[in-house]
Amino acid sequence: MKNAYLIELLETVKKRNAGEPEFIQAVTEVLETLEPVVEKRPDLVEAGVFERIVEPERQIIFRVPWVDDTGKVRVNRGFRIQFNSAIGPYKGGIRLHPSVYIGVIKFLGFEQIFKNSLTTLPMGGGKGGSDFDPKGKSDAEVMRFCQSFMTELSKHIGADCDVPAGDIGTGAREIGFMFGQYKRLRNEFTGVLTGKGLTYGGSLARTQATGYGLCYFTDEMLKANGKSFEGKKVVISGSGNVAIYANEKATELGATVIAMSDSNGYIYDENGIDLAAIKQLKEVERKRIKEYVKDHPTATYTEGCSGIWSIPCDIALPCATQNEIDGESAKKLAANGCFCVSEGANMPSTPEAIEVYFANGMLYGPAKAANAGGVATSGLEMSQNSQRLAWTFEEVDAKLKGIMQNIFASCDAAAKEFGMPGNYMAGANIAGFLKVAEAMKAQGCV
Repeated sequence: MKNAYLIELLETVKKRNAGEPEFIQAVTEVLETLEPVVEKRPDLVEAGVFERIVEPERQIIFRVPWVDDTGKVRVNRGFRIQFNSAIGPYKGGIRLHPSVYIGVIKFLGFEQIFKNSLTTLPMGGGKGGSDFDPKGKSDAEVMRFCQSFMTELSKHIGADCDVPAGDIGTGAREIGFMFGQYKRLRNEFTGVLTGKGLTYGGSLARTQATGYGLCYFTDEMLKANGKSFEGKKVVISGSGNVAIYANEKATELGATVIAMSDSNGYIYDENGIDLAAIKQLKEVERKRIKEYVKDHPTATYTEGCSGIWSIPCDIALPCATQNEIDGESAKKLAANGCFCVSEGANMPSTPEAIEVYFANGMLYGPAKAANAGGVATSGLEMSQNSQRLAWTFEEVDAKLKGIMQNIFASCDAAAKEFGMPGNYMAGANIAGFLKVAEAMKAQGCV
């Protein structure tokens, strides 16, 4: 980064947010790609848009006491970052994981600003969560935690203010418990949460949305560069909703998915992963992925996650967690012939990994564009709730596909307009930023 104004701004961000490397990493990546915007749009500098967009509008931290099955009181910490509401109510998931702290929630909320902007739907950026770990907890324990969490969170959210959704650790069970508590506290039935069950306002295709959307975006990126999924070998990290439905759609588009993982290790099957078996293990039995090899003699299981990126493939779809691909892993992907990395997780590639992608001429689909399908379909769920309607799976899927195609077109056009053709990371940041920036400027200094 060479622009003196942006360098000074980044130093301010680092001082104000010391000890939050994920947030600083996210801000650095965005500001680096906005240099040409600063040069072309001095009016946005004058309006203080850049200084405002890196500072959350509101940061909420609260205590979450709950009682475990032995009668012991447990205490976790809850968070909600309401980052930017220039183009709509705050929108972003709730992450339940031991690694959650304010820096992780801020990085996710900051990314959400641009991701939501790219969908063209009226949604601002926000994120929430807790350091509570639902793994190993009984349904009753999870319910008591969710009710306590929502008792405080309900004071700060609403269908026209802030609409949370699911994320890591927050699935249909958790959303149901939270929605029930919100409804009881507020005595109203509104679209305050997305990812709801189909019997109480949820949207068809929401479960599939992030994984499907990832493949729709990637397919557009491949076609724009004379390539396709057809006949390609794909490695997907993770085995949650995003990974499972990325596998399903990539296979439908003609690819063979040869590896998947969970937080303990990864499986490799050169004949292609049996997706039905993965769904049974993960969605029904809630077991570890290593159980897969018991009934699949051609598959192997390896402890540890990072080794999955040493498997030769054509396309890599990281769908697990942030910073899962470092520089060394990226070099292995490049050396083994991988020509495309498209992100289903939030910020799964380190800055060093991204440098490797560009140095090797690999196609790179950044998370804020490639994995926007989940929040896009959440936005469609909000629309259905507002209209008291329920669309068919085919209607939602068609709208999702159109949104993802438009997101790629926006990234591609912005990259070309600002002199960086093929750099879809820069294109995503610029296209997402400009819509929010124009709205912030129009609304004055707020």
